[in-house]
Amino acid sequence: MPILPPEPDCYPADLLELIPEADPPCWLAYTKSRQEKKLMRELRHLEIHHYGPQVAHRRRSPAGRVRTTYVPLFNNYVFIFGDEKARYGAVCTGAVTKITAITDGEKLVSDLIQIHSLINLGAPLTIESRLQPGQRVRVKTGSFAGYEGIVIQRHQETRLLVAVQFMEQGVSVKLDDCQLEPLELQV
Repeated sequence: MPILPPEPDCYPADLLELIPEADPPCWLAYTKSRQEKKLMRELRHLEIHHYGPQVAHRRRSPAGRVRTTYVPLFNNYVFIFGDEKARYGAVCTGAVTKITAITDGEKLVSDLIQIHSLINLGAPLTIESRLQPGQRVRVKTGSFAGYEGIVIQRHQETRLLVAVQFMEQGVSVKLDDCQLEPLELQV
C-alpha cells in the first residue's frame, strides 16, 4: 500500500493524445528542489497543460514493510504545453527556477509518448543521466515492439535507452539482444 496515493502526472489526462493535433509551444520547466509535484498541483489549478512523468518507487522500511512512493522520473523537470501566458503562469507559481522553450516540440512529444507507454506497461525503468554514444535500434518482438532508441551496455546486460534529448537524460529498459534490430550503422 502506498504512503500517499499517486497524483496525476498529466493534465489533462489525455494530453499526450491531444498534443500532436494541437502542436502548441513546448516549455521545459526546471523546478526548485523536490517541488515537481507542487508545481503540477499549481498548474492543474491554473488549468495549464503539463506532463511530469512519475514512477512507483518501492523501498523496504527498517521494520521490513515495503513502502511505495511515487517519484518524478526526471528530477526537477516538468514539461509545459501552451502559449506565453501558460509559461508566465508556471513561472508565477514560485516553484520554477528556469524555463526553456523547446524548439522541436514534435520530437519531444514523440519521446514523451514512448516514455508514457513504458510507464503504463509497468516496465522497470532506470534513469540514465547522460546520453551515451551507441547504435540506434528498433525493438522487433515482445511488448515493446516498434519502440526505437539507443543501445547502451551495463554490467553484461543490454538496455534500450529511450531518450529525451532536450534534457540529455532518458530512461532504459532491459531487453535481450535477439529482440533488437539495427536501424542504421554507426561509423
